[in-house]
Amino acid sequence: MSHRYFPHTADDIDRMLKVCGVQSLDDLYADVPQELKLKQPYNLPEAMSEKEVRDFFKSLTDDNSRDLECFAGAGYYDHYSPAAVASLIARSEFLTSYTPYQPEISQGTLQYIFEYQSMICRLTGLDVSNASMYDGATATAEAMMLAAGNNRKRHRVLYTAALNPDVKEVLKTYARYHGVPLTEVPTIDGATSIDAISAELQVGDVAGLILATPNYHGILEDLTGVADMVHQAGALLIINCVAADLATIKSPADWGADIAVGDAQSLGIPLNFGGPYLGFMATTKQLMRKLPGRIVGATTDDLGQRVFVLTLQAREQHIRREKATSNICSNQGLMALYVTIYMSLLGDKGIDEANRIGAAGAHYLAKQLEATGKMRLAYPERPFLNEFEMVTDLDVDYILDQLATVGILGGVKTPEGNLLIAVTEMLSVESLDRYVDKINQL
Repeated sequence: MSHRYFPHTADDIDRMLKVCGVQSLDDLYADVPQELKLKQPYNLPEAMSEKEVRDFFKSLTDDNSRDLECFAGAGYYDHYSPAAVASLIARSEFLTSYTPYQPEISQGTLQYIFEYQSMICRLTGLDVSNASMYDGATATAEAMMLAAGNNRKRHRVLYTAALNPDVKEVLKTYARYHGVPLTEVPTIDGATSIDAISAELQVGDVAGLILATPNYHGILEDLTGVADMVHQAGALLIINCVAADLATIKSPADWGADIAVGDAQSLGIPLNFGGPYLGFMATTKQLMRKLPGRIVGATTDDLGQRVFVLTLQAREQHIRREKATSNICSNQGLMALYVTIYMSLLGDKGIDEANRIGAAGAHYLAKQLEATGKMRLAYPERPFLNEFEMVTDLDVDYILDQLATVGILGGVKTPEGNLLIAVTEMLSVESLDRYVDKINQL
């Protein structure tokens, strides 16, 4: 066989056209205005053999094979992942992204989802986790809708201005089409204003508050007393966080959160030019039946063997749209498996160690960059873990271009024109010094 794929034959096309009740393929597009139709041939290359296609794409990768040392973060981080992860996720009993409706043939998938949920609960300190969301931004939006639907009289949701700008945009999109009123809470010196939160809660129509720690500026916010304030107002506290950081910093449960959300990409998932990633969501026991997605539980069969099943959600979650929460069927199962194996291999001590290496490097780099006299911390009085924001009189785009010439992806330009820099365990002291040396030359 010389081809893996055979296109439709002329007879195939004729039979399909007859079923559709039309004479030609052009008839299928009769409703499209002429001015919108392409009036020239497609700009496609000549057909190639499989080897020629492979050679073509190899030439593209060869032209773009220069790896940059990654100091970019803003929610997505370059972490080391053991080689065993890529091998184990390919095992046949695990490899699927689809919802395991039939437990008798899906025990492998159900088991790793159960373990994933258990590990997310350990990280967040909360009672229940679902079986994964698409990414951290949509997980945050789902939490917003959960809060808005949790109270019949209050529907407005507050969110901090220190939330990642991309997450804000997703929140606004979801809110627009679900009729959720949103209010942004301002920051003071890079952290959410507690006084502004109090003032908004006193209005009396707030269903939920979304905070972030670490926030977009890399700041570890002090949320002492916020949960009491929110709960007294009859609202829910939602904390957006970086999954890996929770092995080191206070958990959402420690702050009194009702819901924890964020992106789990930091748990070893490669950056991959932007995905696929994985959103996580965990709640208190009181909210578990309102969680979107899937929940897997453990039980025993009639032989007394431990088995796993979908649980806690009525069948209407899957088939009755008007009564369902978001129907996330083909969840990020493969990515959930990836981070489950990653967490199993590293353990809480391993992830904590990676965080501490990154934190030490970040504080070292920040100090050295300030010593150049060309940069200063945007929020010098605020604590940070492994990410920080620098203010500079130099043009940030120019800085990033110059760093790229020596193999460094230097960070992320913020909406304010500052430079957001992240350091992980992947970066050596020599890498940090090379960054500083290039800044000294500018």
